[in-house]
Amino acid sequence: MAIRTKVATAAATASLANRVKFGFLSPLGGAGQAGFAIIAADRHDSFLASEERLPRLIAAATIPRMKDGRLLQVNVSDGGVPKVPMPAARINIDGVEGDRQRADTVHGGPHRAVSILGIEAIQRVAAEGHPIAPGTTGENLTIKGFDVSTLAIGTRLAIGDEVIVEISKPTNPCRTIRHSFTDRRFGRLSIQAYPADSRMYARVLHEGTVRPGDGIRLTPPANDHAERLLIADRLDAAERESAVAFWAAATAAGYEIDVLDDGEIAVSTSSTLPGPIFNSALGFAHLPNLVHRALARFAAAGVTGWVLAEDAPWPTAIIDSTLARYAIDAGEIAQTPDGVRIRELARDEVGPWAEVIVTASEIPEPIATAWRALERHLALVTHHHRFVAEVDGLPVGAASLHLHHHLGWLRAGSVLPSHRGSGIQRALISHRAAQALRRGADLVGASALEGGASAANLERLGFRQVGTRRSYRAERTD
Repeated sequence: MAIRTKVATAAATASLANRVKFGFLSPLGGAGQAGFAIIAADRHDSFLASEERLPRLIAAATIPRMKDGRLLQVNVSDGGVPKVPMPAARINIDGVEGDRQRADTVHGGPHRAVSILGIEAIQRVAAEGHPIAPGTTGENLTIKGFDVSTLAIGTRLAIGDEVIVEISKPTNPCRTIRHSFTDRRFGRLSIQAYPADSRMYARVLHEGTVRPGDGIRLTPPANDHAERLLIADRLDAAERESAVAFWAAATAAGYEIDVLDDGEIAVSTSSTLPGPIFNSALGFAHLPNLVHRALARFAAAGVTGWVLAEDAPWPTAIIDSTLARYAIDAGEIAQTPDGVRIRELARDEVGPWAEVIVTASEIPEPIATAWRALERHLALVTHHHRFVAEVDGLPVGAASLHLHHHLGWLRAGSVLPSHRGSGIQRALISHRAAQALRRGADLVGASALEGGASAANLERLGFRQVGTRRSYRAERTD
């Protein structure tokens, strides 16, 4: 798969902004000299440059020289906006000391520790008549000298003598900041519509104290690690939404499942359906600081639970399994083997999908009965699609596809033992990727046991590993 790099002018940034959000474009440049290096822009290019190839790709592009700047203001609040200026503040891995977020499941955490916005962007918005000023839209650091949202994901900012932060993702505007706009249209800071005027999140690489007037020195990304984290974040969001739909289907089927669906975390518990399918916590790879909420729910329900995270989320955490996270451009499609028919099931066609998965995966009771019962409710979920692979008219494989914000998430792929080794699993993967593309997805993601057969199938089809998630078991406490 060829990986090509192109450069778009500032005039084209608005049309490209949506793909910047999803990590396909690395914006580059400084104030007044915006440009975009496009990595894997075409459908049949690889979605992500490898670490060893990224420096060559960057060198091949016409990249404007990044312009250093300085820190204009440090802002904190006890929650909400405006954030008020401080004469100095210490920044640690969790953010600016003395600062707090009210909605901590959608703001904060180590990958969104600091929010940054440039005074030049504030002045452009204010010139349109909006009552915006430093701190009123919640940025922690008001900077001067460059447009932070035109920097590539992974760009490092060395602030003063101690602090180093790394650009991690755009800060999506929300209604909390609506009072900074005359028409309450807070989308004025959206990177999709105004690529140069968005706030950006950053993770903290080196802690320390910052003060207004501190110089800011920019360093371009050394590799694609930060971009991989951004893509893994998209995959986690799709998996979380898919799991919530699955749990809701089981609840609709009459099973008692307690679900917390709050911002970017989700937790399910069920004392009658033991095991990780209905007793799990998602979203904590990016918000490990909130894992105590998952543990509290497991303890309250009296169940053994499983937390999906990257690193050990508590000191005595036990690794139950390790999952590799994979992604590929939605346009990378392979052929279906001869003699295999793959079809999507109609909303009212239930039975074969669940039966194949239960049999192929050897799902034990009472989970097996629950899986069969929930299918008719899951079939009604708008963004969830079920597929079966048939040989001689009989279902021998089954899988599903969940669509979330232009991403196709592959789950529940299973093939009966009698038909394994004939390419049916890969055909199910490819067919779902094709369906995701047809429905507007630009990326397809999946999770598989590290080193297992499913992981090998994904890699054979060209999927790239973008991260790892470990399932940590929280034992039941009586």
